[in-house]
Amino acid sequence: MSVQPLCHFTGISDLSSEQFWGLLKLARQLKDEWTQSGCNEPILAGKSLAMLFEKPSLRTRVSFEMGMQHLGGYAFYLSPAEVGLGTRESAADVIRVLSGYVDGVMARVFDHRQIEEMVEWGSVPIINGLSDYSHPCQALADLFTIWEELGALEDKTLAYVGDGANNVATSLLMAAGKVGLNVRVVAPLGYVPAAEVLNAAEAEVEVTDKLDGVSGADVLYTDVWVSMGDEDEQEERMAVLPPYQLNEELVQRSENEDVLVMHCLPAHRGEEITDKVADGDRSVLFPQAHNRLHAQKAVLAHLLGGVGLP
Repeated sequence: MSVQPLCHFTGISDLSSEQFWGLLKLARQLKDEWTQSGCNEPILAGKSLAMLFEKPSLRTRVSFEMGMQHLGGYAFYLSPAEVGLGTRESAADVIRVLSGYVDGVMARVFDHRQIEEMVEWGSVPIINGLSDYSHPCQALADLFTIWEELGALEDKTLAYVGDGANNVATSLLMAAGKVGLNVRVVAPLGYVPAAEVLNAAEAEVEVTDKLDGVSGADVLYTDVWVSMGDEDEQEERMAVLPPYQLNEELVQRSENEDVLVMHCLPAHRGEEITDKVADGDRSVLFPQAHNRLHAQKAVLAHLLGGVGLP
């Protein structure tokens, strides 16, 4: 039976397990093709992607731009000053204009409601490059990396350490439930996933403020303590989160000499993660970053190129 195609890629919770696995398998096919031959089939020849940014990014911009190029398409960047999303022009008007120009839109925004508005008013596929609520592109690349490194996802355990209430943690919880990955959120009170996120996640999620929660984990994952948009909370966060730094002692507490260390980057080294851990033998930070390219290509090939999900 073929997997139901997607119309948009705006949140992991919108996908079935079969659709999520289909994107993972397609990412693997495209990466294998690129690795073996140095190129991909130009399945997006003649296709265009508008990349709409409210927040700056290295990995999101370059992975989408190069992903389109690898697949034979064209992508272009729209800066906050050029569009003024929600100020100079509403998201509804912006997407209705872009729908007449391009084959797809990737948007990286502050307010998730703008993504929802684009889906409502647009007539082309919308990809959530990041919002205040979720980061589905990151979660897809993360689980692809774990699958690649460990050879399996089901019944493995990921311990997310630090700010467990942010958009990256939310998408990881949603993605884990699609593949049978267990999750422990190791975070101080006030920095744990919201009740609605835990209720929506299909994963086995354990929440604890005890650092021993990393024991037996196959993956240790962290992110910055002060995300873009949270700068007014910096003093409060820096007073609460330092005990949850991903350092050598915490890695040892996992009691797993093969544990993977992950971070979505950019990292504030010396805060949520130390240099020794980020650059250590168990770190997969940079393979993880590189896999953003292959995960993005899977989303683009499917949404813009009509490539079926395996």
